[in-house]
Amino acid sequence: MGSIYLIRHGQASFGADDYDVLSPNGHRQAHVLGAHLADIGLTLDRCVTGSLRRQRDTAQTALAQLTLNGLPAPSLETDSAFDEFDAEAVIRALLTDLLKDEPGALDVMRNAAHNRAEFQRLFALIISRWVGGQHDTPALQSWLVFVAQAKAGLDRIVANAAPHDHIAVFTSGGTITALLQTITQMPAAQAFELNWQIVNTSLSHLKFRGSEVSLASFNSHAHLQLMKSPELITYR
Repeated sequence: MGSIYLIRHGQASFGADDYDVLSPNGHRQAHVLGAHLADIGLTLDRCVTGSLRRQRDTAQTALAQLTLNGLPAPSLETDSAFDEFDAEAVIRALLTDLLKDEPGALDVMRNAAHNRAEFQRLFALIISRWVGGQHDTPALQSWLVFVAQAKAGLDRIVANAAPHDHIAVFTSGGTITALLQTITQMPAAQAFELNWQIVNTSLSHLKFRGSEVSLASFNSHAHLQLMKSPELITYR
C-alpha cells in the first residue's frame, strides 16, 4: 500500500495585515516537523503543496531538514486544489444575516485579534451555516464545490502514484476536513467538529491501494508534544 500524509501548515499570522505568512512560532513548528520526519527516516517520493504561501513555506522548511539530515527531498509540486477555502469571503457573505441574532458580531470580526474566543464562536456559527448549504449564494463557493475541488486533487495524486509511494501534501485545516468527509462519509457538520481540533503541522495519514483510500490516523502531532513547549500546540 502507499501512504499520503496530509500536513497542516504551521501557525499563520492571525490578526496581522497578511494572514498568509507563517508566524515565528509557525516557522518553528515546521522546523520541528522536518526534524521529526528525518528522525523517523521517512523517505518521500513526492511532495505536493497548495498555492498559499503558508503552505509552501511550511513544506520548504520541513524538507530542508530532510536534506540537512542526509535524506532525499523531492521537489515541490503545486496544486491549488489543496488551498484553504476563502474564509474572508464566507464571513462577508454570511455575516449580514448572522447580525440578526448576533448584533455585536461585526465589531468582533473587525477586532478578531483582540477577541479570539468570541471570534472563534462566531466563526463556528458562520461555518456551520456555510457547510449546511442553506445560505449558498452564486458569488460564494459552496462547501460541496470546495469538497469536490479537494477530492479532485486527491484523485489526481492517487491516479499518478506508484503502489508504494510515500507522498506528503502540505495543505490547510479546511481542506483536510473536506478530504476526511469524503473518505469517511461522515456528515459535514461532524467533520467540522474535527476541524477545530487540527493542530498546526499535524499529520493525518491516508493509505491507498489502487483508487481506494482509507484513513489510517488523524491529527498526529507527537513531534510537537515531545518538545514539551505548550506554545507549539496551536490551532490557527
